[in-house]
Amino acid sequence: MKFDLTPLLRPHIANLQPYTSARDEYTGKEGIFLDANENPYGSVTDEDHNRYPDPYQLDLKQEIAKIKEVKSSQIFLGNGSDEAIDLLFRAFCNPGKDNVILLPPTYGMYEVSAGINDVETRKIPLTADFQLQPDLILNAVDENTKIIFVCSPNNPSGNKVNREDILKLLREFNGLVVVDEAYIDFSDEPSFTTLLSEYGNLLVMQTFSKAWGLASLRLGMAFASKKMIKILNRIKPPYNISGLTQQTVLAAIRNVDKVNVMIADILQEREYLKKEMSQLDFVEKIHPSHANFLLVKIPNAGHVYDDLIEEKIIVRNRSKVQLCEECLRISVGTRAENDAFIQALKKIYTESFNQ
Repeated sequence: MKFDLTPLLRPHIANLQPYTSARDEYTGKEGIFLDANENPYGSVTDEDHNRYPDPYQLDLKQEIAKIKEVKSSQIFLGNGSDEAIDLLFRAFCNPGKDNVILLPPTYGMYEVSAGINDVETRKIPLTADFQLQPDLILNAVDENTKIIFVCSPNNPSGNKVNREDILKLLREFNGLVVVDEAYIDFSDEPSFTTLLSEYGNLLVMQTFSKAWGLASLRLGMAFASKKMIKILNRIKPPYNISGLTQQTVLAAIRNVDKVNVMIADILQEREYLKKEMSQLDFVEKIHPSHANFLLVKIPNAGHVYDDLIEEKIIVRNRSKVQLCEECLRISVGTRAENDAFIQALKKIYTESFNQ
């Protein structure tokens, strides 16, 4: 579907002249580099990190494009997905005027970034089973609504969102629809990256933090039309992804078989954890999950969370999150970690709540 991004852009962004780095002017890899005021003698570390990295991560994007089956020109890489979220606000949302739509319970950084950028948030809660209400969402739209954020599989609930509901938003909303797929590797749902050519208002986010086990590197991916990627590249910091991160992820991509093994292990442990918890009388509900965690409703969740900390087992207390009352979010661990969690949970309820 042909979609014109220009009317959505903040006017000054459309005419912004981006910073031009030394690596923009010369992209070759050989020569005597006297252009970027770098240290010519190397680094104080064992490896040389004295040269600025590729500002557009071209080699890395080419490899990502192969495994994601997209064009490298459709990829933006950020310092975590949070950078892409923030840049979307900066590019498309006029502070104090525009608004975005959030669908709680959802990933908290959408609202934080909106607040930082002085952008109004309009919240349309998910249903009791954590699905969209597309008609209510579209009714909340006005001429200043720029972005709808959809997280699928959703965080903190773990479920996948009805695909047809997202497609309805893409077809009927004259703004950007951001589909956050941070947990897509753990789901049987096909990625929305397969629809980039059909919807010019679609941006899909994924990450190397979860399935790839590279959370400390902080590398997030955004997939969109070539025009939208150019906009994000125009306003990003010149060297937003370190050379060390680029090198490490390049090596990781060439070892994709190991990722597939880890995903299989996590899915197996997710089912094991679900089975073990379902046998506990005090567990009230285990929500369906297409992610690497389970959202579980139990009595006195806040107290249990504190008691688990005393046992050196750390989960997330989601009890105060809308629609997640008395719920803990439990990341899938190794078999030993999962067993330790189950035993600690049994101990807490035996000692504290059954006296």
